[in-house]
Amino acid sequence: MSSTASSTTGTTLSYEQAGVNYDLIDPLKVAAQRAAAATAGHLSAHGFTEVQASRGESAYVVDVGPFYLASIVECLGSKALVADEMKALTGKSYYAGIAQDTIAMAVNDLITVGATPLVVQAYWAAGGSDWFGDAQRAQALVAGWKQACDVCGVAWGGGETPALAGIVESGRIDLAASCTGIVSPKSRLSVGDALAPGDAIVLLASSGIHANGLSLARKLVERLPQGYLTEVAPGLSYGEALLAPTTLYSPVTEALAKAGVAMHYCANITGHGWRKLLRHPSALTYRIHSVPAVPPVLAFIQQHTHQDDREAYSTLNMGAGFALFVPAADAERTVAIARAHGVEALVAGTVEAGPKQVLIEPIGVAFSDDDLQLR
Repeated sequence: MSSTASSTTGTTLSYEQAGVNYDLIDPLKVAAQRAAAATAGHLSAHGFTEVQASRGESAYVVDVGPFYLASIVECLGSKALVADEMKALTGKSYYAGIAQDTIAMAVNDLITVGATPLVVQAYWAAGGSDWFGDAQRAQALVAGWKQACDVCGVAWGGGETPALAGIVESGRIDLAASCTGIVSPKSRLSVGDALAPGDAIVLLASSGIHANGLSLARKLVERLPQGYLTEVAPGLSYGEALLAPTTLYSPVTEALAKAGVAMHYCANITGHGWRKLLRHPSALTYRIHSVPAVPPVLAFIQQHTHQDDREAYSTLNMGAGFALFVPAADAERTVAIARAHGVEALVAGTVEAGPKQVLIEPIGVAFSDDDLQLR
């Protein structure tokens, strides 16, 4: 989608206008990280130590001796609201896909550090116990959750299903998942120690919006005459397109590990869009020479929110759901392995010596160190 794309006359709709301002959220994250770091010494009482380089990464890693343990907790966000609206419009249940989205939010973060997912726990907080009385919806959530666990080869350990009237809105549900994984052998650890100039950047395709940017996507509905039923492609409504389940990338990373491909670093491209390519603290330049095709729903969002490329790529995944930084000699093999597991992939760029920045050459967009402050 070009930076001049627009649908009808109108003003730009930004993520901040949709109610999400990372300038307010990120400082809290940084403060929490600093407070959390001060607790790491408690591990020594058990004979363990933290992997300090995992602080600020997508998953936290502990050295327990023969292997590492990694853990993460993630929430779905507001995508369930789209499923609820589409159920009212179409009569269909979308909660099997919503379950996969929730699992993906946790698993796709966990695997960035080289971990194999082992156990997932569920947190399903409803606005009242009546939410669970809708058997079709509840059973779809259970079935989708189990299916996603099966795809990832992870055990579903248990969970919590509170009814939180007065905290969660009536008729709604807040979904989250935690995941614990193992890094074994220890050489699989991927926290960027080996990231260096010359590495290739391989991007794994997204299935659509995934589960980030939904506040913006829902706000846009107010501008669409047919709302969620507006077509984004022939036979595909905006609501249906938004509800495409998030791709689960752990089968790809497991296959890469088994094939002996060293993942020098990984980034789950979620909130902050392509700025996530700047996640590692090293001063390196990430030069992108090829970009993936933009899914129709994301092209539609960019067009109708009147966002230029810089705004769109700083907010949405724009077709790239996961980034792998691998030795250049393994780049094409990485693409082939991903495709063999049903995930489209692209050798998109290279890592270079230079200032910390992402240069997306095909669209003329650059992000610098100042554009992402997560530590």
